[in-house]
Amino acid sequence: MTSEHEVLHPKNWKPALGYSNGMAARGRLVVTGGIIGWNAEQVFETDDFAGQAAQVLRSIVEVLACAGARPEHLVRLTWYVTDKRDYLSSLKELGRAYREVIGRHYPAMALVQVVALVEDRAKVEIEATAVVPD
Repeated sequence: MTSEHEVLHPKNWKPALGYSNGMAARGRLVVTGGIIGWNAEQVFETDDFAGQAAQVLRSIVEVLACAGARPEHLVRLTWYVTDKRDYLSSLKELGRAYREVIGRHYPAMALVQVVALVEDRAKVEIEATAVVPD
């Protein structure tokens, strides 16, 4: 994490594991739309939750790079999943993929279970917000 980003965590709260409760940052705002787990050709290579999530994270990094942003500039991720049980049962594999793609940078995150995503095979969609320091 760069010194331009500040993790916001009240002193009396238990530690947040794998995410931050809040972030403060100054710089150029970069946002993505909802990105799903298909490749650049819009083809799903897997129906596995962790596999799709890993692809989403790689795609987010590619979109951020178009604006000169890197994973450590992320300040927020909003996850939409079709089945929270898939998410919970994949935490170990998901954590490994997250660290490989994003590193040990944990922005503010929210996860919401939804009825469905627009693409029927999609199991996860993530919106990302990054701030590239001035």
